[in-house]
Amino acid sequence: MSVQATLQTRNMEEIANKTGNVYQSVAVIAKRARQISASMKEELNAKLAEFASTVDNLEEIFENREQIEISRFYERMPKPTTLATEEFLNDQLIWREKEEEEEEAGQ
Repeated sequence: MSVQATLQTRNMEEIANKTGNVYQSVAVIAKRARQISASMKEELNAKLAEFASTVDNLEEIFENREQIEISRFYERMPKPTTLATEEFLNDQLIWREKEEEEEEAGQ
């Protein structure tokens, strides 16, 4: 991932020009961000499931450094909204308008 994890100011005209409407552009970005977030959450949960134990021992909770490092890695990753915005601006997303889908289905 070559996306910066820091905040960046975005040109709203550039975002709006992709769909012709800033609100529609934000909706596309938000939907993709939810997809990325769900994927990251599944991946993290799968990695952390390896460390799950049936017996909670206080010593094990504080000594599990690998689990802490995995969690920190995911905390340092760029946010899903940042990744989705980069994908949108780099023309890596494909979307369809709902009206177009309904017209195609009706014909």
